[in-house]
Amino acid sequence: MLNIGILGLGEGRSTMSAAINSSKVNLKMICDADKAVCVQRADEFKMYEYTTDYQEMLNDAEIDIIAIYTPDHLHAEHVKQALLAGKHVICTKPFIDDLSKAKELIDLQKQTGKKVFVGQSSRFFEPYKRQRKDFEEGVIGELITIESHYNADHRWFLEKKWALEKSFKWLYGGLSHPVDFIRYYLPDIEEVMGYGMISSNGKTAGLKNEDTMHFIFKAEDGRIARVSGSYTGPTQPTKRDSGMSCVLRGTLGASQADYHELRYSVTTKEGEEKIIHWGDSTLKYYFRFEGQSHHAGEYQNYLEYFVDSIEQNFTAYPDMKEGIGTVALLQAMDKSLQTGMPVKLKDILKEYSLNGEV
Repeated sequence: MLNIGILGLGEGRSTMSAAINSSKVNLKMICDADKAVCVQRADEFKMYEYTTDYQEMLNDAEIDIIAIYTPDHLHAEHVKQALLAGKHVICTKPFIDDLSKAKELIDLQKQTGKKVFVGQSSRFFEPYKRQRKDFEEGVIGELITIESHYNADHRWFLEKKWALEKSFKWLYGGLSHPVDFIRYYLPDIEEVMGYGMISSNGKTAGLKNEDTMHFIFKAEDGRIARVSGSYTGPTQPTKRDSGMSCVLRGTLGASQADYHELRYSVTTKEGEEKIIHWGDSTLKYYFRFEGQSHHAGEYQNYLEYFVDSIEQNFTAYPDMKEGIGTVALLQAMDKSLQTGMPVKLKDILKEYSLNGEV
């Protein structure tokens, strides 16, 4: 059984639960710069091997995998250190926040031969797993277009000083989920065009960047896709629409996967219409903590998938290159918001000498 160490115990709380409840991996050590958080998590999970020193965890020869859940601007350095220590790596999304560091990480992974996986957790949620399975089995025919959104009533963010700083952007935190769905089904995006605004709620609070956005994507083969997000106003009842959904429209059918509701709808190529809900046991697997503020089931799904990839020697996706490609697309979206013009992905990749790398 492989051993894992977890760095960053905010979101890392979910992976602690995932590892402890998995038969495929052993939680060896946890780490956070804040000792009080280490103590809190240790008491919560009755797991008392913790440290505030990342290097101590890296020096543990028994640890095979490092799972990283630190602030975005620290990801590149923490991934680099883990690879240099000879560890396989899981890193939460977005993989990095600075594409100037991407080439070094790609080269380092090649040198070490270690696997790197990006924790785009939404792919591993039950409705999206079923949607992907149906798509691969041809249930809706060939894909025509994809639409995805993530809307949330995050007005409480506006009470936080960090959310009012110039560096805070919902584009990278919120929209990275639906953008990942776009790349999951249309990996060869060529161009993106978007518009954004700061809502009246955001303006009143002093928000610096867009809280409401709509984007259109064009793939190299001409197919198009759409992503939307709104974060500082109420949302409609979940029985009407989910906060986060992915819609696939095919030549023979269509499907929609809804996030928190554990709901999946499909019109099959035979014309059959289905709406599937998962019951209490599945809900308890995914949502293990208070309310639905923290969840862990999808983390356990991707953790076990990554362990399988190491033991069976296959590539687990999204890998490093795919993660970097998603960050490049997010930067293209950001540039489109600022310029009001379409942006080609290849221009972003060229700027960082990444053409041909991702």
